[in-house]
Amino acid sequence: MTIESPPGGRDVRETVRFYLLDHRTALGKTIDITLLVLNLVFVAVFVAETYPLSVELQSRLWQLEIAIAVVFLMEYVLRLYGAANRLEEATDPYTVVDLIAILPTFLVVLLPGVAMVANVGFLRVVRVVRVLRFYRFTQDAEFFFGTISDNALRALQLLLTVLVLLFVSAGLFYSAEHVVNPDVSTFGDAFYFVVVALSTVGFGDIVPITTAGRWVTVAAILAGIIVIPWQASKIIREWSHREKINVTCPNCGLSYHDRDASHCKACGHVIYQEHDSRE
Repeated sequence: MTIESPPGGRDVRETVRFYLLDHRTALGKTIDITLLVLNLVFVAVFVAETYPLSVELQSRLWQLEIAIAVVFLMEYVLRLYGAANRLEEATDPYTVVDLIAILPTFLVVLLPGVAMVANVGFLRVVRVVRVLRFYRFTQDAEFFFGTISDNALRALQLLLTVLVLLFVSAGLFYSAEHVVNPDVSTFGDAFYFVVVALSTVGFGDIVPITTAGRWVTVAAILAGIIVIPWQASKIIREWSHREKINVTCPNCGLSYHDRDASHCKACGHVIYQEHDSRE
């Protein structure tokens, strides 16, 4: 949703809502770009922390993560404040993902003793769901750099679905395996395994040895089988419909027929009159 012009004369709440949805004004574009970059950095910090790093660099990355989490918390609060319906906004899937992604960071900050009673490593890996936040940027075809075609938007959503599936699966697999599996020492190892598993290549050089790791693998494969073809079918269906005319057979209800069709290909009923009337 994009509002055509700045909300001149409106109250603070409406102004906040406007700029969080806007893609055209300078401030709206700045907010979009900033949130996009911070999302990338937030996920990159999680990946970097899985590699051997100096104590100083680990400390700096943790400080950076906290700072970004604070910005995301401010965004979350502002979205609720500016929403026309706050309950609807709070239960929106994108808003829920935003909250879940930053909670582990604040849990570690506010309750450091939780490490003694909970698997904080697994809790913090929930940050990887932040990649789902990128779907918020593909809700419509208008971006801060301009408007793209519907086909390009669908292709972008398919690509994003594949990347999100791989990334989330790799993050969960790493969390389940890295402590006990010597072959999974970094996020890169987990990502490599997930790509190999979902592509059904199965080299066998990395295998899950924990129950959680096996279930993550099964879930990732099932999701790949179901979600990716579903997304791809929507693109193919739309492309195929563009080659047809949207005429519904009055006899059987079949929609979309070839442009030169005079009869329904399902029941044989004459449809050329409807075809001609819509040209």
